[in-house]
Amino acid sequence: MTTSSLVKAMVTVFSLLTVASSPLARQSVNQDADILVAQPAYTKQHPKVLFDEAHFNVHTGAGRSEALAQLITNDGYSVLPNKVKFRRESLGGSDVLVIISALGADREIRPEEAGNPAFTERECDVVQDWVRGGGGLLLVTDHEPTGAAAQNLAKRFGVEMSNATTMDSSPTNHMTGCSGCILFTRENGLLVDHSITQGRGAQERIRGVDNGVGTSAKGPDGSTAFLRLADTAYDQSADGRKISAAGRAQGIAFKFGKGRVVVLAEAAMIAGQGPRPGQNFRRWGLNRPGIDNRQLALNIVHWLSGLLN
Repeated sequence: MTTSSLVKAMVTVFSLLTVASSPLARQSVNQDADILVAQPAYTKQHPKVLFDEAHFNVHTGAGRSEALAQLITNDGYSVLPNKVKFRRESLGGSDVLVIISALGADREIRPEEAGNPAFTERECDVVQDWVRGGGGLLLVTDHEPTGAAAQNLAKRFGVEMSNATTMDSSPTNHMTGCSGCILFTRENGLLVDHSITQGRGAQERIRGVDNGVGTSAKGPDGSTAFLRLADTAYDQSADGRKISAAGRAQGIAFKFGKGRVVVLAEAAMIAGQGPRPGQNFRRWGLNRPGIDNRQLALNIVHWLSGLLN
């Protein structure tokens, strides 16, 4: 090989390595998720979405929720990570704040502290004031300990989170292949009418949503439980106790001052993940075909940014 050929070969290898390590190449993690948007909601203005990464989050825009971040980016939003504690300055200019599975400590290093409050009271003040002034908050928790970790922030908006694992004893409400996962449809009455479930037209209308194994929440007066839990649902605590989750929900929406809040009590429904051990299906959440989780994610952000009334 000539010196010139050797140099060209080295440049080619270097280029391939560079591409393989780029954010675009990392999309292969979510290669099964449909993140393309044929007609983006925003083409001229691009509402700013902050993805929280400052509170030991199990899900981040560069991790388990990468498919969600890419989906809403393709819909015309400007998605940025939030790597600092919440301050008025850090939220200023943002339209939507996404917080998914925040914890009080790294659950791998200090699991006994993971359920501690993820947010300081000062941070709760800042977020509450920001939403009241017109911001859109998507607060997502999951099974214990994330419910406990987010409780102090949720309370600022009149939301009560459980710190358990929520399931349903009725097989008719189970997702195919996962007896602990709940299916929300219009047929079983667990999918409730709201702008989020109706969308902007027939193509955006939600028919069914499935989830993983999350927890439960109860919203304030005037809120809409658009993913409501059946009377057969129950919260099971870490010590095995079962408490009825009737009257509670895994998806809640309401207005707060000039702003809006959506609370989801399960994170996998809007993430792009593979199966867990023992599950006989391959794709999960945004990755799962034949269900409307993808459109639900878009409709939620549309509502929070004011595109839906």
